[in-house]
Amino acid sequence: MARIVITEFMDLPAVAQLRGAHDVLYDPQLVDDPARLHAEAVTADAIVVRNRTQVRGELLAALKRCTVVARLGVGLDNIDVPACETRGVRVIPASGANALSVAEYVVATSMLLLRGAYQSTADVAGGQWPRTPLSNGRELAGKTLGLVGFGSIGQLTARLAKALGMHVVAFDAMMDREHAAFAEAGVAFQGLAELLAQADVVSLHLPLVESTRNLFDARRIASMKPGAVLINTARGGIVDEPALAEALRSGKLGGAAIDVFATEPLPAQPHFLGCPNLVLTPHVAGVTRESNERVSSMIAQKVLEALN
Repeated sequence: MARIVITEFMDLPAVAQLRGAHDVLYDPQLVDDPARLHAEAVTADAIVVRNRTQVRGELLAALKRCTVVARLGVGLDNIDVPACETRGVRVIPASGANALSVAEYVVATSMLLLRGAYQSTADVAGGQWPRTPLSNGRELAGKTLGLVGFGSIGQLTARLAKALGMHVVAFDAMMDREHAAFAEAGVAFQGLAELLAQADVVSLHLPLVESTRNLFDARRIASMKPGAVLINTARGGIVDEPALAEALRSGKLGGAAIDVFATEPLPAQPHFLGCPNLVLTPHVAGVTRESNERVSSMIAQKVLEALN
């Protein structure tokens, strides 16, 4: 019987599935107690994490018996994958299991930000009637969605957007314009500069690596279509947050939805306070009741297979 340590929240039926075969420590708060986390890691044969647990450095060194690192999600920037591979540790992401949740978040926030009419509850309830200033919202149909990154999540987002009448273009540094994914999705490949110049909504779907860190800095944000909307559900650190806030305040951008941040949890950020047409969410684009069930079930099954 192997020992499995789960450091962040996981769907309880999946935890029970793992407990049916192995010794399981499930503590969603373990990530916030580094001393105990490192102590428990010493006897772990497998560790299951989300995005906050940093499987590198001291923690990775403590995982002396570990053969499996499972990620309840898809991004692996919180895991030192090369170091794991060197130690013979298998890294297992939940590829594809939360794609629909992210794609729906992108479409929903696109509609909300383009329309610009859904943050008036306090005014209307307080007796105001801002009908005239809120009558200039934009419809989603006919607008251009630019996807920066065209993996499984980007491709599903394209399908949803096209069903609502959007024109979709995409750029992916790891694909050339002849890649079959573009033709299969009915999406035009474009260079990044061309995409940013014409997209009404730009949605990011790429990993955080050195080449993408601060990819959307002040200069690149300035190259976007005036009034465009920027959505980041990928990774914090790709967008320069103060530059984004300035672009919103100046009216260069028409809105933004940011789900991921360079530092998480996000400390108080004065530059975001009072920004118009801004949605900030705490890294939940891929986390819904349904996606948590899919992600957790997939990881439980893969961990069992790996340990057996």
